[in-house]
Amino acid sequence: MVKIRLRRMGAKKAPFYRIVVADSRYPRDGRFIEEVGYYDPMKEPVVLKVDEDKVKDWLSKGAQPTETVKALLVKNGVIGK
Repeated sequence: MVKIRLRRMGAKKAPFYRIVVADSRYPRDGRFIEEVGYYDPMKEPVVLKVDEDKVKDWLSKGAQPTETVKALLVKNGVIGK
């Protein structure tokens, strides 16, 4: 199953996340298919950059966003509730 999920990056106690499309069997920070955006919760205000076309394309192909990514996409207006 293909998932849209967060990939943790950055230093200890300073997380930075990339929003990636990956097979659900791959490790969290391991191999992925495509990068579709990034999320930086440490900045003020929070930075969220998403390639809407890529996300919608992957959703149409059946990719499932995780709960966290779904909440971020709804907040950003990429998908409806």
